[in-house]
Amino acid sequence: MNAVITGATRGIGKAIAIKLAENGYDLAVCSRNENELAALKKELKYTGTNVFTYVTDLGSKEAIYKFCASVQQQMPELNVLVNNAGVFLPGMLLDEADDSLEKQLDLNLLAPYYLSKYFGKMMRKQQSGHIFNICSVASKEIVANAGSYSVTKSALLSLNDVCRGELAEYNVKVTAILPGSTLTSSWEGTEIPAERFVQPEDIANTLYTILNLSNGVNVDEVTLKPIQF
Repeated sequence: MNAVITGATRGIGKAIAIKLAENGYDLAVCSRNENELAALKKELKYTGTNVFTYVTDLGSKEAIYKFCASVQQQMPELNVLVNNAGVFLPGMLLDEADDSLEKQLDLNLLAPYYLSKYFGKMMRKQQSGHIFNICSVASKEIVANAGSYSVTKSALLSLNDVCRGELAEYNVKVTAILPGSTLTSSWEGTEIPAERFVQPEDIANTLYTILNLSNGVNVDEVTLKPIQF
């Protein structure tokens, strides 16, 4: 089994990478940071799976398609795509810098769009596969101080739904995962107790459970929120 995971060197993406590698998936991952990719590959060596790493900038369409082509050479068949990489720039919509939306669009929407198109066509031809989009509760709720971020994550959920509609007849599944406050590096320095957060492993376990449901069922979306926050 083969999986592509973006943003796999830390946080939610890393938890998903560990979960899939421990269960026999070969991985293709990308990052702008070559050292972080090397560290991840070394860390996953105990799983015995192949980890293909590629240095790229997901803010560039050309770079994304070069990554996709390289992955296809390594993995002629792809079983799972996890669009996880993203960026959060806090700010009120009316007061934030004009380029705040543009910067977040590149990673939060355009990168998943290009990746879903490329690998979605592979899966359509195979008549199998599963695409996961790591959205956010901000995809459906108004979140304070998250103006443009909420806009991009809402658009990502729409992209997810469109892809699901187009790929369903080809036996390709598409699922949106909408986490609430999750304990990642973005919360570094917080005084909120760790147990109050959604854990990255919760999301990884949820994704893996969905992957192992029967062939005829698709989970359209799933939301994970802290009980108390």
